[in-house]
Amino acid sequence: MKNLPKWAILALAATLPIAASAHKAFLVPSTTVLSDADDAWVTFDAAVSNDLFYFNHHALDLDHLVVTGPDGKSVDAENRNKGKWRSTFDVHLTQPGTYRVAIENSGVFASYVDAKGEKKRWRGSVDKLGEIPADAKDVQVSESRSSVNTFVTLGKPSDGALKPSGHGLEFAPITAPNDLYAGEAAKFRFLLDGKPAKDLKVSIIPGGTRYRDQQDEITATTDANGEFSVTWPAPGLYWLSASLDKQKPTIPKAKERRLGYVATLEVLPQ
Repeated sequence: MKNLPKWAILALAATLPIAASAHKAFLVPSTTVLSDADDAWVTFDAAVSNDLFYFNHHALDLDHLVVTGPDGKSVDAENRNKGKWRSTFDVHLTQPGTYRVAIENSGVFASYVDAKGEKKRWRGSVDKLGEIPADAKDVQVSESRSSVNTFVTLGKPSDGALKPSGHGLEFAPITAPNDLYAGEAAKFRFLLDGKPAKDLKVSIIPGGTRYRDQQDEITATTDANGEFSVTWPAPGLYWLSASLDKQKPTIPKAKERRLGYVATLEVLPQ
């Protein structure tokens, strides 16, 4: 990437599978569990950082922010703002149940040799592939899909916002994502294009990495049903991640697909 301008490098990094990045992208809610209330609000921070849940690298764009309510319908995010180190927004919880909050990125990347024999790189959406010159040679196309997630629940947990779409790498919790307690086992599932993602490597890292020398990473591998379990060692925020590369593409011209998923989960004390 030495010949790419800075803006192009940053754009490319924005849609690479996030779990594979040295910097960690995350969403952090001001609270994850609320009792029934007439006027419930949650504020979210969105950032990419060297240290988990601290703001010291750059803010996440909110262009592809998606909030799904307990009924499975889209919910508006209010008071959006992008600062230097973090972006913020609010969500008004108007119905009881679990909400999924996510920043979803997808893109198509290509490299080719133009008519002058110069190597070129291109990034865009599927419908813009025609921008690559018709006389280009050695065209290599790949697609990428990744998401940054978190969950909040008003009252009792529900699963309407958690139903998989059947596309890409998706998290399908068996244990409710806002019903996690230190010392207890939680069971989760990953799906790949709607089917169990077996033998998937999952990484779970507790927050506070700024104040310790080790990541204290917890690792797991999904079984034939795409399932894995984790017993939480302590309360706090955790960063869960998984990624896949060299997957079968969904567009004809692509040779491979890269997928990434991360989520912030809060584990409560007993």
